[in-house]
Amino acid sequence: MVGDGMDDLKDVILYHMRRDVMLSTLRKGTRYDGRPFDEYREIKIEYGPIKTAEGSAIAHIGNTKVLAAAKFEVVKPFADRPDEGVLTVNSEFLPTASAQFESGPPDENSIELARVVDRGIRSAESVDLKSFFIEEEKVLGLFLDIFVLDHAGNLFDAAALAAIACLKNTRMPKIEEGEIVRKEFTGPLKLKNYPVATTLAKIADYWLVDPSLDEDKVADSLITITTVEGHVCSMQKREGALTKEELLDCIDIAFKKGNKIRSILERD
Repeated sequence: MVGDGMDDLKDVILYHMRRDVMLSTLRKGTRYDGRPFDEYREIKIEYGPIKTAEGSAIAHIGNTKVLAAAKFEVVKPFADRPDEGVLTVNSEFLPTASAQFESGPPDENSIELARVVDRGIRSAESVDLKSFFIEEEKVLGLFLDIFVLDHAGNLFDAAALAAIACLKNTRMPKIEEGEIVRKEFTGPLKLKNYPVATTLAKIADYWLVDPSLDEDKVADSLITITTVEGHVCSMQKREGALTKEELLDCIDIAFKKGNKIRSILERD
């Protein structure tokens, strides 16, 4: 018990030390890693790294790296949507990605990450689930699995980017007699749009785009806003509070950054 108390005290001291160092830099108009407040780290996308999947992609935001892979199965539709296919998003925090991650079933953070990615894709109606209909009681189920490979901050944006890049890379399977013909495809999965998540962190009076791991740890507020061209798909506030004016400013930034990242998706 004494050891636990000492560990907690160390964590509090480290938190305040990180925050003090960060604030001293922010007051000079820049971030600890030298970025302007509204700038992402370098963004890269790798398409098709998993050859056995129907689609896959790795998204890099700085040193944060997330893999997404897609697989189709024939499944039974939901009772209230008999003519629609099924989309399921899962996420896993691999223990090798961070000392904070442990082996075992998904925890609340992993579940939240999957839900935020899922909600952005569904709200944007990026995938036409009606096109997954095969016959009565049979539809395609698209299982999108997200794996955090390296955690250096801002998992939400990286996971959302990996997911939509994976869907862009996904091929539609050939169907014969109500079953999937493996390794035969009819063409690419058609996407209506590209939802992009933008996360902002507030430290004291400063709002920062794409928080690093250290910024994430000391943030007073964290919000992830998913946009497509023209409207907001979803929002997830994970820490703290913000005013109406701050929220509107964050939405404006999310549109600007989302459009820039969409241009990368459309170009590749």
